[in-house]
Amino acid sequence: MESTATLAKLVIITGMSGAGKTIAVQSLEDLGFFCVDNLPPVLIPKFAELIEQSNGKIGKVALVIDLRGREFFTALAESLAYIKEHHTISCEILFLDATDEVLVQRYKESRRRHPLAPQGLPLDGIHNERRLLEDLKGSASQVIDTSILKPLQLKERIINHFTHLEQSSLSVNVTSFGFKYGIPIDADLIYDVRFLPNPHYVEHLRPNTGQNPDVYEYVMKWPETQQFLTKLLDMLQFLIPLYRKEGKSQVVIGIGCTGGKHRSVAIAEYLGRMLGSSDTERVRVSHRDSERDKH
Repeated sequence: MESTATLAKLVIITGMSGAGKTIAVQSLEDLGFFCVDNLPPVLIPKFAELIEQSNGKIGKVALVIDLRGREFFTALAESLAYIKEHHTISCEILFLDATDEVLVQRYKESRRRHPLAPQGLPLDGIHNERRLLEDLKGSASQVIDTSILKPLQLKERIINHFTHLEQSSLSVNVTSFGFKYGIPIDADLIYDVRFLPNPHYVEHLRPNTGQNPDVYEYVMKWPETQQFLTKLLDMLQFLIPLYRKEGKSQVVIGIGCTGGKHRSVAIAEYLGRMLGSSDTERVRVSHRDSERDKH
């Protein structure tokens, strides 16, 4: 029988300043997490001991770590490695990100100064912070791009992830997007489907998205589509178990076409159905740009 210590969950909330860490904390508090803001990383191992010594009374903990405590920040990797080696606590890093343009706009709207550029331009601080956080982002269990998410949407994403975390060892997120609006910064894998015939040039199909049956059938009817999907599914069915074995809790698959309305949407819908047919994965499909251009 598993001990309560084995079931303890520690979430490190970090990422770019202005990317939504406050909302993340509020979301996890709603899920019953005990949250601590701006804990120095050198104290994380001691905090882990307190969790285990609580005999299950403190089972879910979220710690906010950001560059306000940058003098301790270099100790974070060592602290997390220590926990993994000496404790039975499950540890996950939630990294929140957004594009430079969005972060600058948020700083302008809030009239706050960036913590790494108190006397300078926000963009200077953002560039410096992104450089300092590069390695940490690479080791994160989950990266969420909040650039186009409203606060309620971000809260729903976080609650959905942590509510179902114990029901599936790996969450697969398939998202369609338009290259002309930029590549999703939280994607692990990107596939370009702009080589497929484009429904945009078929007048009666143009107003609809790839979720429309006629558009979907148009995208799927070509031999190159079927050959591509056969090869892509084979690759994903090879990669996903390896991601799970490595301990990742989420894989984000980006499917891109020019505008993110037709081809990428249809392919994402297909992948969602095919990957979702397995009981070992929890699959979510989203369409970032499908409603941007309305004709």
